[in-house]
This record gives sequence, C-alpha cells and structure tokens, in this order.
Amino acid sequence: MTNERLLHVSGSTDSSPLFPPTLRENIKKTMQKIQTKSILRLYWQHIRPYKWSFLAIMIAVLFASGTEIIIPLYYKKFFDLISTASPDQNNQTSILIRIILTIMGFHLFTWVAWRISGFFICWRNPQVIVDLSRSALEVLHKHSHRFFLDHFAGSLVRRVGRLERSFDVLADQLIWKFFPLTIVVIGFVVVLTIRHPIIGLILAGWTIFYILVNFWFSLIKYPYDEKRAQFDSEATGVLSDSITNATTVKLFTGILQERSLYHAITERYRRLATFTWRLHEFMEAGQALLMIGIEFVMMYIAVRLWKEGTFTIGDFVLVQGYLVGLFNKLWDFGKLIRHSYEALADASEMVEIMETEPDVIDVRNAKPLDPQDGRIEFRDVYFNFNETRPILKGLNLMIESGEKVGLVGPSGAGKSTIAKLILRLYDIDRGKIIIGNQNIARVTQESLRSQIAVVPQEPILFHRTIMDNLRYGRRDATDNEVIEAAKKAQCHDFISELQDGYNTYVGERGVKLSGGERQRVAIARAILKNVPILVLDEATSSLDSASEALIQTALHDLMEGRTTIVIAHRLSTIMEMDRIVVIDNGRVVDEGTHEQLLKHKKGIYKNLWEIQAGGFLQ
Repeated sequence: MTNERLLHVSGSTDSSPLFPPTLRENIKKTMQKIQTKSILRLYWQHIRPYKWSFLAIMIAVLFASGTEIIIPLYYKKFFDLISTASPDQNNQTSILIRIILTIMGFHLFTWVAWRISGFFICWRNPQVIVDLSRSALEVLHKHSHRFFLDHFAGSLVRRVGRLERSFDVLADQLIWKFFPLTIVVIGFVVVLTIRHPIIGLILAGWTIFYILVNFWFSLIKYPYDEKRAQFDSEATGVLSDSITNATTVKLFTGILQERSLYHAITERYRRLATFTWRLHEFMEAGQALLMIGIEFVMMYIAVRLWKEGTFTIGDFVLVQGYLVGLFNKLWDFGKLIRHSYEALADASEMVEIMETEPDVIDVRNAKPLDPQDGRIEFRDVYFNFNETRPILKGLNLMIESGEKVGLVGPSGAGKSTIAKLILRLYDIDRGKIIIGNQNIARVTQESLRSQIAVVPQEPILFHRTIMDNLRYGRRDATDNEVIEAAKKAQCHDFISELQDGYNTYVGERGVKLSGGERQRVAIARAILKNVPILVLDEATSSLDSASEALIQTALHDLMEGRTTIVIAHRLSTIMEMDRIVVIDNGRVVDEGTHEQLLKHKKGIYKNLWEIQAGGFLQ
C-alpha cells in the first residue's frame, strides 16, 4: 500500500484538524457537533435512581467548601489580635488559644464532610458506571445486522469504555472541582467586598475574566479533543482488525503492510496529541502570568489601604489566604474545563450511537409471532443493500408448512439474503414476508427469531465453554438434554476427547475448534432449540465427506416436521429436498424436484449439477 493510500485510509492531510480553515468556522462546527444536552440527559437518567445519595454528596461538599471561607476569617482575627497583644496578657493568650481550637474544629469538620462525600461517591459512582455500560450494551444489541457490518467490534468496545470514563471524569470535575469552586469564589468575593468594596470588585472582575479566557481556550481546543477521540477509535478498530486476522497476516506475509497502516493512523494521533499538549502548556503559562498579576495588584492596593489606616495585618492575611485558596481552585478550573470538554468528546461518539434509532425496529404495538403451521411466503419482495446494489427484484416464493426447500443459484443471486430477510436482519424495501398469517414486519423481532433455528455457513462461537455455547440454543436445557443434542449432531465424541470435555473453552470466535467441529456445535445448538422453522445456510460447508455422512441422519431427523430452508452450493446436500428453488438475479427462475430440474435442458440447476456431478456422485 502506498503512502498516499495510507493517508487516504486515515484521513487526508487537508481535512486534518491541524489545518482548520478559520478558527471561527472550526468553533462553529464544534458547537454544532457538541451533544452536551444529550450526554448530560443520558447521565441524569442513570443518576436519577440514586438522586438522594448524590444530594447527600453535594450537601457534604457544600459544608466542606463553606469552611474554606470561614477559616481565613479566624486567621485574620488571630493575627489582628497577636499584632496588638503582649505576651504577658493572659486574657489575650486564652483568646488566641480559643481561636486556634476553633480553627482546628473547623478543619476536623471539613475532614468529616469530605470523608462523607468520598464514601458516598465510592458507593454510587461505580454503580452508575456499571449501569451506563449495561445500557450501552443493550442499545448496541438493538441495532441492526447492517450496523455491525459497518463498525469494528474493537472500536465499539472502546467507545463504551470511553463513555464510562467520561462519566467518571465529569462527575469528579463537577463534585470535587466545579461545585466547590463556585461556593468558594462567591464566598471570597462577598467577604472581601464587605471588608472593602474595591478589593472585592477587583477580585470579582479578575475572576470573571480568568474564567472567560479558560472557556475561550477550551472552545478552541475542543475540536482537537473530539478529533483525537475519533483517531483513537480508528486506531483501535485497525488494531482489532489486524489482531483478529493475525493468521491471514502471517499466511500472506502482511506484517509490513499492517505495520505501515497502523503507523499511518497512530502518527496522525501523535501529531494531534503533540499539538494539543502544546496548547495546554501555552494556556498554563498564561494562567500563571494572570495569577502573578492579580496578586501584585491586590497586595499593592492592600498596602495603600494599610497606609490609609483602613487595612490591618489580619486583612493582609485574609487577602493572601483567599488568593492562595482561589489560585488553587482556579488553576484546577482551567483543567476542569478542558477535562470536561475532553470527557464530552470521549462520550460523544457512543451517545450519538445511543441516540440513533436502529435501522430495524418493532412497530408500535407489535405482536408476538404465532408461527402456526410454519408456512412462509414472500410476496413481491424487493430489497437493495444500497441504491446501486439491488438484490431481490419482485421475489415471489411460497414454502408450505413442513416442506423442505433447497435454494440454489449462482453466488450473489440472493439465497443467503432470503434467509437474513426471514430473520428480519434487514427490512425489505417493498412487498411482504408472511409467516403463518402474520407479516413479520408487524411482529416483535424477539418472537420472530425465537421460532427460527439457524445453522450459518460460518458459525462463530462465544469465548465460553462448549456447554455454554450449546445451551445458547435453549438456555433452560438440562445438561443431559445438551449432551443428547450433541450426540445427534455427531459432536459428543470429539468433545469427550477434550481435556475438560464440555467445560472446554473454545477461544475467541471458537478458534480452538476446527471448522467442522464448530459447524457440528452449531447444528447441535439448532437441534436443542427445537423450533418449527429451520434455516441451514451452507450448514455442511465446513465438513468433510465422512463428517457430512455422519450427520446426514441427524439433519434428516432435525428437518422432520419442520419448515426447512436449505441453502447449499454442494448440490448433494439438497438432492432429497421436497422442492428445489433456483434463484438468479433476485428472482425465482425455476423450481421442482431434483429429477424434474435435471430434465430442463438449459436450466441453471442442470448446468450446476453437470459441473459438480463428477466430483461427488459416486
């Protein structure tokens, strides 16, 4: 892959946020993309069940922050008194000691308040984070088959993780930083204004200016934080894709290819991270200068007021104490704004998915499917994957109850698409699909799929035990029922030979089992499900001839009394179907029994049969 191609995959230089057309346009686009309301609404939905706990946290923080306003007043009183008292005045000494004890009492009160808030946070924050991850998983599974074809699994996992971390960061910023800062700033300004209006007004004006500068800087930086999150998702997706296909990389000597692709994407992330960190350093330098300036101005004015006799030593201590406390809070405020926007950027991608309505949804008041006799009918069905790729073009097909129908045809004719449409993994563009007497578009997806057992061409298993994977066909099945299904699918023997038997973990996507073993596990799962409609999509494609012969009897037993659709390229597997339907170019072009179709001199089925016959008939 050329460098130009790599840049195209990871995004062209011209579209990089490092080269925005104008700052104003960049900020405008950012503000349009911000989903702050949606993010906060989502978080509130998950906080609301624990609102009283979070109220207790806020009250504890309120009291703890309030003491930061009160304690410097006692220090002022202490230093005013000590600057005028003599060491031999016992009465003054006892007053000083009482002031010290009062200050100590406030510090202990503050310690208790912070501990209460901390314990409540430790109790509730993990619960909200777990609830968010559960909601994200639930929403993801509501999305359609098409959605998962368009997104990397690793990228989706990363987005869920960032959503959780985003809440953790925002909660911390709000509870530990923003709320205490608000209380302290208001308290400091009010106290100093009461003591001397000029001091209070100057501090209030400077604080407002400082906050506006931080907001302005954060708005400039936010587009880069959002793009950083996007690059992170892209890099994770490429990394996950590369690792998932590690065997293909080895077989096709693609290590350099993968390294170059990942390098190109991570290089863009590195450049962006370097740029944002430099922005951060410039801002911190500016903050420090602003703080040096206000301290000089405040102390200069304090000296002038002291010279006029309106300021005491205690007032100097009060001003300095408030400035130090305010600097600590405001320094964190700069980080608070930036971290909050970064957290919003991290959450934005996942929240957008959670706010997006799935492609396939249940209609209002959808009813459960009553399959009745298992009869399936396609009435003038049209379906396109996109505007330029039509698949089915007015398909009409009737499958009677208990009938075993084989679907054959050239690759891309629409055979597997028919199976996916019966399961409503996609919605059709026009026409109707009827099961029993119900349009499947008007029944619940859950009830529809609960009545159909599928053995796909490439079964993918969970990284769980074989028992868990088999029981996925029917979660309430007993161990004996699972084992009986495994025996019928001719997989009990190879399972028994494994070191841990049915408790053997099969690895990610079932990679520890051979293709034929995975196929037999999938067949056993379908046997265990025991439902009226069965779809076999190249169900024996991964089996050798000996293994296929072993399970033919099991498949015949499984198909008995069920409406069955068998999709196969190996025509030997469908010779004994009640009817064979030939699909080509999205339509039914021929149908009949094996013998009837062979009599059609120019039929597609006969051509396919003649091509394959020499390979498997005898």
